[in-house]
Amino acid sequence: MSLTSKKAYSALQKHFSETVSLHMRDLFKADTNRFNKFSLKLDDFLLDYSKNRIVDNTLPLLINLANECNLKKMINAMFSGRCINFTENRPVLHVALRNRSNTPIYVDGTNIMPQVNHVLEKMHFFTDQVRSGSWKGATGKKITDIVNIGIGGSDLGPFMATEALKKYTTNQLNFHFISNIDGSDIFEKLKNCSPETTLFLIASKTFTTQETMVNAQTARDWLINALGSKAVPYHFVALSTNKDEVKKFGINPKNMFEFWNFIGGRYSMWSAVGLSIMLAVGYDAFISMLEGAHEMDTHFKNAPFDKNMPVILGLLGIWYHVFYQAETYAVLPYDAYLHRLPAYLQQLDMESNGKRNIKDGSVSSYPTGPILFGEPGTNGQHSFYQLIHQGTHLIPCDFIIPIHSLNPIGNHQDILLANALAQPEALMRGKTVKELKKEGVPKKLIPFKTFPGNHPTNSILMTKLTPKNLGRLIALYEHKVFVMGVLLNIDSFDQWGVELGKVLAKQILSQLHDTENATTHDCSTNALINYVKEFRK
Repeated sequence: MSLTSKKAYSALQKHFSETVSLHMRDLFKADTNRFNKFSLKLDDFLLDYSKNRIVDNTLPLLINLANECNLKKMINAMFSGRCINFTENRPVLHVALRNRSNTPIYVDGTNIMPQVNHVLEKMHFFTDQVRSGSWKGATGKKITDIVNIGIGGSDLGPFMATEALKKYTTNQLNFHFISNIDGSDIFEKLKNCSPETTLFLIASKTFTTQETMVNAQTARDWLINALGSKAVPYHFVALSTNKDEVKKFGINPKNMFEFWNFIGGRYSMWSAVGLSIMLAVGYDAFISMLEGAHEMDTHFKNAPFDKNMPVILGLLGIWYHVFYQAETYAVLPYDAYLHRLPAYLQQLDMESNGKRNIKDGSVSSYPTGPILFGEPGTNGQHSFYQLIHQGTHLIPCDFIIPIHSLNPIGNHQDILLANALAQPEALMRGKTVKELKKEGVPKKLIPFKTFPGNHPTNSILMTKLTPKNLGRLIALYEHKVFVMGVLLNIDSFDQWGVELGKVLAKQILSQLHDTENATTHDCSTNALINYVKEFRK
């Protein structure tokens, strides 16, 4: 049943038409208790959603829609191991990977927690070996460089997290991430590495992913050219489920770290794919990250919807995307260590909810899958904030603000915080013609200096960026995306849209080596293939 056929949807449409002309500037003037009314805390983690275009009965109406869409039932189904990824007939259990209470979670009648804990302990043992220097390369030297080779979630998650937690990272190891099939990527990453002291983590569930395995083979050749084929088991480990392919590559199956079909790529940083994170920050900090995510999981599962951070963010996402027709939203972290967070969340959100078909197979009559972008503050303020403030698009924004810097230097953090707090206020208030006249702005400049305001924002504050708070933050967005998917009535956990391009790329790859001109595609693609071939002669 589509979203627009719900009774609660009709009530929200009416509510939207009644409130769309309201300005938040007036709402704040009318209610000095607005912040207390529209904010939530989880330990030192604060969500302020008061700067949204909502009134007292907006959230109850959105919750009615959530209830009519059986959101609570779907949450329970996910946590209990039901096959909610229905197009692939799979459970969705990234929550099991950070289930620090160790509550049994069953798949096909088997409690999967012993398997999860076994892999975690295997990662722990391996991490201690590498970090202590007891794991040696083929020539007896300690490992100094870790190279993670993956793509999609096998790169974006680990790369984002190791960058976010760089302050907690050992200075005994250097970390490199290779995902792009462009040879320049692996060339640049390896040019300062020594084969004798480099350890490769090959992250591919099937060990057949084209980009990952081509890069892995190049890395293998690089190593063998320097140290011979017998060195491979000392310098490669696999994050995979395909033991036969791992063994064929030359990796000892004992050095294969398993994960499962119930873990989607964009949720895999919590699994063995997060081995690079554990190597960087150590077992205890990795566990702290899992604990933070588990706290958010527990909050999401148990808190009533009107006090539930992921639910509220998801409902607000529906409010703007479906009713206001806001096609985009921005995630703006005011911490340099979170510079890869927007890229990570792009995959999480757009691969999850970028679907055109609802669950009955019909094409959705309403928009799905918002476009996400972002950049750390204050860099973004000097690039795209202009469009957010004065452009013609409504772009809701999430500001992520650690209060304390991990590197307190002079007054840097005060200036950063001042900007992080000022931008949501400016987006909410705007600047009126009356205010500009009072300031004596020339009449001809007034239209250009007017800011409409009324732009919605959420502010997410934490005491500082710790492994635990990073876990909370990522889990918050994972569940927000899930909530939106449930209400949009789509499968948020498949990604069939990535397949067609891969199939065509394989065809074109063979045609690039043919002597004949390409003729099997449209005239443009044929011409482009032939143009490339001509200039490669």
